[in-house]
Amino acid sequence: MTESQTLLADYAGNGSEAAFRELVARYIDFVYSAAARLVDGAPHLAEDVTQIVFADLARRAGSLGREAMLGGWLHRHTCFVAASLMRGERRRQSRERQAAQMNAMTDHSAANLAQIAPILDEAINGLGAADRTAILLRFFEQRDWRAIGRTLGGNEDSARKRVARALEKLHAILKRRGVTFSVAALGTSLAAGTVTAAPAGLAATVAASALTAAAAGGGSTLTLLKIMAMTKLKIGIVGGFVAAGLVTTLVIEQQAQARLRKDDETWQQQANRLAQLQADNERLSHPAAQSGNLNTTNNLARLRAEATALRQQTNDLAALREAYRQRQKAATTDANPKSPLRVQAEANLKLNYSRNWILAFFLYAEKNRDQFPTNFDQAAPFLSPKITNQTSFTSDQFEIVYHGQINAVTNPGNTIVLREKQAWQSNGKWSRTYGFADGHCEIHGNPDGNFDEWESQHLATPNGQ
Repeated sequence: MTESQTLLADYAGNGSEAAFRELVARYIDFVYSAAARLVDGAPHLAEDVTQIVFADLARRAGSLGREAMLGGWLHRHTCFVAASLMRGERRRQSRERQAAQMNAMTDHSAANLAQIAPILDEAINGLGAADRTAILLRFFEQRDWRAIGRTLGGNEDSARKRVARALEKLHAILKRRGVTFSVAALGTSLAAGTVTAAPAGLAATVAASALTAAAAGGGSTLTLLKIMAMTKLKIGIVGGFVAAGLVTTLVIEQQAQARLRKDDETWQQQANRLAQLQADNERLSHPAAQSGNLNTTNNLARLRAEATALRQQTNDLAALREAYRQRQKAATTDANPKSPLRVQAEANLKLNYSRNWILAFFLYAEKNRDQFPTNFDQAAPFLSPKITNQTSFTSDQFEIVYHGQINAVTNPGNTIVLREKQAWQSNGKWSRTYGFADGHCEIHGNPDGNFDEWESQHLATPNGQ
């Protein structure tokens, strides 16, 4: 064995940090020089390539083998990483040119924001941690470029570039969901209206509830930090998804109940008015008995005409009362399972259920050399028992479609790990729930129920299989 092979074996077998630092010191110039040539001499890109190459070496050292020629592996991997980075850089430059051309076009930011509002936050959660932070700092926290640069560890110029690259990635995700306008239009729309004022008094209510919940029990922060340290995949969004799914479901249920109560009040008012009309009708049906002091034919004719009009108004009283009774019954039993509110609530529960399984997969992989589970029983010990108790879904309704290693996934945000077995129909469209290798989950719709073509673009095969 060469000295480099000995150092690599020492690091892979014993976890010697000193051995790895020595390897980096020996090959840093070699890797950086190759990277600089491949990225047209751009220093910041060459540094990015160098960092990625040695990070991958640290993670894959155990799989290289004792006889691996380290110099050859580093050169090949440097070429691969640089090529991938340059493809993204060229796309970014092309879109910057398109963005410059958009400056003279009419601003449709309000309409654009309305188009992406239902899927915006899900798309942002599909970004890597650094890109997600850049987007949130600029468009949601509304920080200036100096503050963003200071937060991200750079200057104003680097902050502008970071936000521009993140905006391109966000646009790519939204484009796959049907968004048609440009990157420049997306930036204008986000800057125009992503933050709205919360209702007065909500801050105090939320603070009190949060402090109460914190005092009642612990959280999962340490677990999520271990997962983020385990892999370069940015999956810190998973923990937030758990709470977000439950909160969304509760809000939808509350909206449904509020609507039912409002409708009930309207029906009750109508029923009371019609009951009064019926009473007046009965009173006026015998005008002669109650009109002893009416001595003229004209008054008697007028009362009879009024009685006839009231009878006409109450002809449908029985039907209205029956409709009200049915409405009351619906308010005290399960709402229509096909109603939009119910369908949306069930969809959010499926997303929440899927996200928790994805989290369990990552926890399993942490204990099993970055290997995803091959069945649900393997990951079940890592699944929170609260999830199975809060929903009626079971793992039999889903299937695992990727069984390889985490670090073998080259495009985690586009690689399906988990999917729902059977599609379901609502509003004339078939839908299916999917979980991806970066931790996010989404529901994909198809008019004819055939998902084969779309899935073929999002499935990955583990190396060697």
